[in-house]
Amino acid sequence: MMPVPSIGLNDGHLLPALGLGTYGMNGSEGAGQIATAIESGYRLIDTALNYGNEGAVGEAIRRVDVPRDELVVTTKLPGRHHGYDETLASFRESLGNLGLERVDLYLIHWPLPRVDKYVDAFRAFVALQEEGLVSSIGVSNFTEAHLQRLADETGVVPAVNQVELHPYFPQAELRAVHERMGIVTESWSPLAKQSELLTEGAVTDIAAAHGRTPTQIVLRWHVELGAVPVPKSADAGRQRENLDVFDFELTTAEVEAISGLERGRLWDGDPETHEEF
Repeated sequence: MMPVPSIGLNDGHLLPALGLGTYGMNGSEGAGQIATAIESGYRLIDTALNYGNEGAVGEAIRRVDVPRDELVVTTKLPGRHHGYDETLASFRESLGNLGLERVDLYLIHWPLPRVDKYVDAFRAFVALQEEGLVSSIGVSNFTEAHLQRLADETGVVPAVNQVELHPYFPQAELRAVHERMGIVTESWSPLAKQSELLTEGAVTDIAAAHGRTPTQIVLRWHVELGAVPVPKSADAGRQRENLDVFDFELTTAEVEAISGLERGRLWDGDPETHEEF
């Protein structure tokens, strides 16, 4: 299996080109599942305060014999903690849960435009980065308008925007915005779980042609788009399968065929209306 390459961020740091989603991996069992993934080669680990498993992530990191500097640990600010002072307090809570001295990537989980405190929260992110407590700062589920407002009002462009992205919802327009602004796209729900994606002919035919699984074809599609998928799996075999996508390429026609499956969002996640506290 080839090592996972990295993508450069607009702040000079590097982000592994594929990561591990950890939602649902809790307690000592979850820590073991995450530790197994790290030992298999994952270096980008994605959690959030609202996942309730930051402690499991921290425990996993302490279990493995991998230098801390090789890992990129991501966590996210919940909506109930938007605001400048609230964000600083929330970050301290997350840092305590993780048992780490710093967070490598800190994201605003959802913009919550009705609450209208995401700019203040991002100002606190900037302060945390200046203090050296956070290496990179970004957002999740932000639209072009939200991103532009952050840039205009804080003078800082987020390094990452993590959004729902899969072949049913390729987000071409938003990805173009990210490219123009110098923002790396991360993909949550990259395999469009609880859907028939992996049985689509456009996916299975390409998988057969490459001698790969449909899962690997979809994850490679993300890589070809320049997006960073963060699939979640607690199974050691599937973790390795998901990671093994860097020794082959898709043709332009294959990427376009998979993108042609577009039909829209699968989840209740319109950033203009979705509220997560």
